[in-house]
Amino acid sequence: MVGTLGAMTSVTPESAIAVTLSTSSVYPLGPEAAFETAARLGYDGVEVMVLGDPLTHDVRLLRRWSEDYGVPVLSIHAPCLLVTQRVWGTSDPWTKLDRSIELAHEVDSEVVVVHPPFRWQRDYASAFVDGVAEREVSTDMRIAVENMFPWRARNTDVQAYLPAWDPVPQPYDSVTLDLSHTATAGSDALAMQAALGERLAHVHLADGSGSFMDEHLVPGRGSQPCDEFLARLPEMGYQGLVCLEVGTRKLSPDERELDLVEALAFARLHLGHPPLQHTPELHPHRRVTTMRAGAARRRERRLDRRSRRKARRHLGG
Repeated sequence: MVGTLGAMTSVTPESAIAVTLSTSSVYPLGPEAAFETAARLGYDGVEVMVLGDPLTHDVRLLRRWSEDYGVPVLSIHAPCLLVTQRVWGTSDPWTKLDRSIELAHEVDSEVVVVHPPFRWQRDYASAFVDGVAEREVSTDMRIAVENMFPWRARNTDVQAYLPAWDPVPQPYDSVTLDLSHTATAGSDALAMQAALGERLAHVHLADGSGSFMDEHLVPGRGSQPCDEFLARLPEMGYQGLVCLEVGTRKLSPDERELDLVEALAFARLHLGHPPLQHTPELHPHRRVTTMRAGAARRRERRLDRRSRRKARRHLGG
């Protein structure tokens, strides 16, 4: 698959598990930077995390970037963060999930990732399990509910999600496992992987040290068994994607590039992929953004501060 950069972006054999790049891994750069980076470094596709930035859910632009860079949009992450409570002009979580599913179909994605409801979204939470199941059937789209973690307040673990932060005991047909979240929760990632079996539909590959912070380290730099977890995926007949979701927002352009190259190499090595024929072209990518998108990101930061204050009030009540 050749894009305008002249690089073969899909370098993984068809029978192998595709390794993709989340747009969140280049944040605060715009989503086009994720397409450009994925093409240049040799990722097999991207996952678009829907944010307040209008570029993250502009179908026309996502299709254009996918074609221009030769990089498919293989998954969509629904807007579930505290800072994305009014994406698409609504605070209704079902509407946002439905819009995410529509977006996934429009860009030919395979799966939509969604978080379990916050504890204070009680109406949404009470219907969440059945609502997700019904939508998987009616829309013919895998909706993979992601594992989260307890929040810690005053040295106490707080249940911030309903029906639970751990999706394994829940009757979801499709689950996303995030290895930064397993580190934060103190979960056994390998046990979760084994327990899920065919219900494991999607992987967010990252690492963590066990801190109460959700670190999203480059795999191999924390305490999680990322290497063994990846090696087990082909053995269990895993049919989903492995999406790199690592934090680079505080890094220089050169440091970001090197981390994303290392993360991709780690994933491919432990998945048992053959040596790369694609040589990554390293250079600091341009800051792809617009005034409108930049304003949206500044608004997200303001909303983040307000949302966290509101969440603390909810959890304390």
